[in-house]
Amino acid sequence: MTATRERLVLIGNGMAGVATLEQIIKLGGQYDITVFGSEPHPNYNRIMLSYVLEGTQTIDDIILNSHEWYEQNQITLHTGTTVTRIDAGQQIIHTDNGMMVPYDKVIIATGSQSFILPIPGHDKQGVVGFRDIADCHQMIDAAAHYPQAAVIGGGLLGLEAAKGLVSLGMDVTVVHLMDDLMERQLDSVAASMLRKELERQGIKFLMGAQTVELLGGERVEQLVFKDGTTLPAQFVVMAAGIKPNIAVAKESNIETGRGIIVNDYLQTSVDNIYAVGECVQHRESCYGLVAPLFEQGMILAKHICEIDTQPYEGSVVSTKLKISGVDVFSAGVFIENEHQSVITARDDWKRTYKKIILEDQTIVGAVLFGDITDAAPLQKLIRDGAPMTDELYAELMGTGGCDHSKKKSSVDTMADSEIVCGCNGVTKLDIVSAIQEKGLTTVDEIKACTGASRSCGGCKPVVEQILQYVLGDGATIGASQGMCSCTPLSRDEVVAGIKEKGLKTIKEVMNVLEWKQPEGCSKCRPAINYYLGMLDPAQYQDEKSSRFVNERMNANIQKDGTYTVVPRMYGGVTTPEELKRIADVSVKYNVQAVKMTGGQRIDLIGVVKEDLPKVWEELDMPSGYAYAKSLRTVKTCVGAQYCRFGTQDSMGMGADLERRFERLDFPAKFKMAVNGCPRNCAESCTKDIGIVGNDGGWEIFIGGNGGIKARLADSLCKVKTDQELIDLCGAIIQYYRETGKYLERTSEWVERIGLPTIYEAVVTNVENRQQLIERVDLALAQVEDPWQKVINDTPTREALFHKMEV
Repeated sequence: MTATRERLVLIGNGMAGVATLEQIIKLGGQYDITVFGSEPHPNYNRIMLSYVLEGTQTIDDIILNSHEWYEQNQITLHTGTTVTRIDAGQQIIHTDNGMMVPYDKVIIATGSQSFILPIPGHDKQGVVGFRDIADCHQMIDAAAHYPQAAVIGGGLLGLEAAKGLVSLGMDVTVVHLMDDLMERQLDSVAASMLRKELERQGIKFLMGAQTVELLGGERVEQLVFKDGTTLPAQFVVMAAGIKPNIAVAKESNIETGRGIIVNDYLQTSVDNIYAVGECVQHRESCYGLVAPLFEQGMILAKHICEIDTQPYEGSVVSTKLKISGVDVFSAGVFIENEHQSVITARDDWKRTYKKIILEDQTIVGAVLFGDITDAAPLQKLIRDGAPMTDELYAELMGTGGCDHSKKKSSVDTMADSEIVCGCNGVTKLDIVSAIQEKGLTTVDEIKACTGASRSCGGCKPVVEQILQYVLGDGATIGASQGMCSCTPLSRDEVVAGIKEKGLKTIKEVMNVLEWKQPEGCSKCRPAINYYLGMLDPAQYQDEKSSRFVNERMNANIQKDGTYTVVPRMYGGVTTPEELKRIADVSVKYNVQAVKMTGGQRIDLIGVVKEDLPKVWEELDMPSGYAYAKSLRTVKTCVGAQYCRFGTQDSMGMGADLERRFERLDFPAKFKMAVNGCPRNCAESCTKDIGIVGNDGGWEIFIGGNGGIKARLADSLCKVKTDQELIDLCGAIIQYYRETGKYLERTSEWVERIGLPTIYEAVVTNVENRQQLIERVDLALAQVEDPWQKVINDTPTREALFHKMEV
């Protein structure tokens, strides 16, 4: 007869608590497990909330343990349920909805709460913290209705909240009490570099400012500071700190201080009750970062499973920040004292900074900005109290010549027990065993199997090195072959599935093609939206919510939260009347700058969101699509009309091509140029389609790129007549639309597809060319100017661009 299993109850469904359960299950612990979570969601990655806020991830993207995981592991999950009290005498859990659940062991993992400053007005509408999905929803809703936001607190959470709100189109100011951002993790140099980088991205800062009151009616309208100055804001995010959530412990007569007091095995003052995570106070310390919480969880799991384990003695705290391309790392001591020595390297050109702090030649701390390649090895060196050596100095500071083999071979000397993924407690041995036993060949497979790199992603380079170390040339470094983590299907397989099964909507695609995440993610939703529109332009209804923010707003958002308006100028040619309207509108709406673009257009920079429709209406010009994955410009020289060297009418042809193919959706942004002679004044050699006029007609070049991955265009063919040129451009465009991957520029597409294949499809095969032209004509018949559409659509205009009165 099987013995009755002990009953284990987890209070709190967050990252630390569920990670502890994962370890218990991995160690073979035999418990009947019940989990209570106050939120209506399964366990999700709080580290990724800022990505949900800015729209690059969905809630489904950040789920760590789905409902199916709980079912597969026979865990009873109660979401939307808060535990109010533990009756230790009767060993019964009490909840807010009247449930009474018996237990043998309890783990409290209630995490922390936002610290709301106790100032007058803190309870007004529009004042929130930033700790959970509900906060994200409030912030997204506020961005749709109010123009100005303030974030109180310049720490990690505050900066992530600010960036998310800027991405949503709000004018955001970070208000910080101290003179340096992230002063608990960064020194003044790194903090200054971080501030400058975030200012470039549109975040404003008010440093050394103490908020003493929030004014307004029912809703907050402005902040008042200690010096009497004010700041207008209709939405305020309190990110001035967190406090351990100890309510259930206090109600249950469990000893508490700032947090729930635990010993080195995470035991509370009451028998059979443990605590882990941000709610815990251990040796006078409370931790608000992820890695220490998982270290606690691993020790607690072993203790509960009665496996010998070292006690928890505290953690070497490290911080990684990844916000819109900004990389920051800090570990151990980050501000040196007079008894410590410092090694530094700063490069203002590449915006990188490295500082290593030594005490008696022992590495005790480090700060990295811009390039955090050495974060993982430095964290280990600090944790181990490693001495600095000449060899190590050369490796860390880049003075050892061009031979980087020693750094790469560090995986070979790494102990099997060394933790690679601090967020999820995954060791080198865990990863090596998974690769060898389960035949894993990609980082994505390792992430799905072991959890390594699934949280903050900072350990991904080390995971890649281990994969390469184990498999050698058999490793597949980088993303899986699927479109994204939601599906193993490639772009071609998804498009084929849409065609074969006659799928008409994004939801149908994800359902019929068996997406792992039923709502998809920020990578696949825009791609599917494009493929459906490309395949069936006459019937498909574009899903605006699946487009990126610039495309939804029909304008480019700038770093200060304003927008740039770029009207269409066909072939780079305009009229005096249009120039006068541009000047009048610029003056009337306080445009910050008027700039000539590289594509021979005019940027009107600094238009506030609510003025966009009025600016479009008064300009009375078509949208230049500077924000879209569409035809941006057709750059031209003056050509045969005016130039003494010109052989062809480049301005006329450029205008004709731009008028014909404008407003069409492409896999990525698309640029063209027409030269009237081979002198290349319009720079055709770096355009997606470049056209060069000569005495006998035109030469067509494709696949050029002048961006990050510069590439000279390839000569495709020569034609004699203007009509042949226009037809071939249409065929090339449609072939790219039908075979290009979403976000793939033509420079990459040409190299992937191959120039001979493209030549055969659009030049040699005349019948196929004609079919491509017919399909591009069908797509073009469906397009309309987006600015006029908004101007004539009052509900959309009110919803997206209405200015709220405050």
